[in-house]
Amino acid sequence: MDRDLIAKLEDKAKEIRRDIIRMIGEAGSGHPGGSLSGADIVTVLYFHAMRIKPEEPHWPDRDRFVLSKGHAAPLLYAALAERGYFPKEELMTLRKLGSRLQGHPDLNKVPGVEMSTGSLGQGLSVANGMALAGKLDNRDYKVYVLLGDGEIQEGMIWEAAMAAAHFKLDNVIAFLDHNGFQIDGPTSDIMNPEPVADKWRAFGWHVLSIDGHDLAQILQAIEEAKRLKGKPVMIVAKTIKGKGVSFMENQVGWHGVAPKPDEMERALAELK
Repeated sequence: MDRDLIAKLEDKAKEIRRDIIRMIGEAGSGHPGGSLSGADIVTVLYFHAMRIKPEEPHWPDRDRFVLSKGHAAPLLYAALAERGYFPKEELMTLRKLGSRLQGHPDLNKVPGVEMSTGSLGQGLSVANGMALAGKLDNRDYKVYVLLGDGEIQEGMIWEAAMAAAHFKLDNVIAFLDHNGFQIDGPTSDIMNPEPVADKWRAFGWHVLSIDGHDLAQILQAIEEAKRLKGKPVMIVAKTIKGKGVSFMENQVGWHGVAPKPDEMERALAELK
């Protein structure tokens, strides 16, 4: 594995985490836990894996990314700004009146956002549509999707899972940000989704299980997924809610609570 690449991605992931903390702290509301847990996955996608042109957001051959767990919008905004879709200074307008960076992403306002998401369970169906369109148009782009743990309790997810396998959508590469929590507590207590990997396999997907904070494993999984033919791919990424900030890690209370000024300073100090 390319150590320089890993080091570069580590730096980017840390910067994205800092931006997540800064913008949620400034807004006084938002979802830090699930944004921080998915940061390494999104960093690899936007800074290595995806074929994109930030200067041309609607380039027809671009890879697509659907943030199905739309409440983690700060994560997507931080990646898009860092990649150059819009100025980084705009991140500090998160959730403010008149800002285009609202609590859930809006494809009509924010360059680089492929799908307006927020109602959980819908992203995979939309990704399937994008993938089918790509095949019909003879384009070779990939459609990446990031799903959350609580989200896969939605029935629509499993209808979409069945459809993706039926139509052999090997241009769909999904990640499950598997941190084990949802807003009301551990998923094992609320509605236990386990055994997650077996369920996706039963629906006809090729499934990979990785450490969602190990950049080398994320890179390898994506490369394997790109080579696979005839099946959609689910990458079950074991993650830590609030990853990178010690007092947020695995604490369900940080699902949708903004850090106070002193907490923000402590978090940023840990992310240096």
